[in-house]
Amino acid sequence: MFRIRVTDAMLLRDMITAISTLLDEATFDISTGGIKLRAMDPSRVAMVDFEWPKKIFDEYVCSETMKLCLNISELLKLLKRARREESVELSLEEKTNRLQITIKGKYLRTFNMPTLEPIEEEVPIPKVTFNAKAEITTEGLRQAIEDVSLVSDHVRIEIDDEKITMRATGDLMGATIELKKGDVAFLGVETKEVSIANFSLSYLVEIIKAAAATSEIATMEISTDMPIRLDFKQQQEGKLSFYLAPRIDVE
Repeated sequence: MFRIRVTDAMLLRDMITAISTLLDEATFDISTGGIKLRAMDPSRVAMVDFEWPKKIFDEYVCSETMKLCLNISELLKLLKRARREESVELSLEEKTNRLQITIKGKYLRTFNMPTLEPIEEEVPIPKVTFNAKAEITTEGLRQAIEDVSLVSDHVRIEIDDEKITMRATGDLMGATIELKKGDVAFLGVETKEVSIANFSLSYLVEIIKAAAATSEIATMEISTDMPIRLDFKQQQEGKLSFYLAPRIDVE
């Protein structure tokens, strides 16, 4: 038996939206302790690492460990029909192996969708030693990334003892964004050495835009020419992290 319920529909909708930036289908690991997901996007460039312990939910029932594979795009279509003041319940119909989505608000809506064959691949955490870490507001990060995306499709991120610098150069325009000590959006920095790496903005813009709805604080970790790790602080010990491979072809 598996059943979860949240009284704030936006909580669930925003999290599934964040996952949908990388995945069309996702295999969740369900246990008595909560829900986990670790998967790479089809291009193998980015990875999501997600965990929601049972205490996040208003109701959580799980009688056995299982894998639940769902079409994220289709699930999101249904969740978008719910409003903040409405509750959402997801339950697995054991006889039909279909997921039932119940939305309760001004009226009752019940949908169901098929589950898919679970993907058994185990995705390890990238073995990266990060030499620079900065903590910033998620809204500040979102605005900075959207600023540089106006001029280019890639960004050069540098973290030193004092600030984060983002540089982008396009065919016609360039942009330099600095988040430094004393800025409202800048919350702290730790560095072993100055670190610089280039990343695709098509991934960063979508990841940060979606994750901003779930979190007010973001942690960015990089090392020179290595993947970036973005961690978006969640409530009740939840976890939402993304890894993105660097663009090594940019001068």
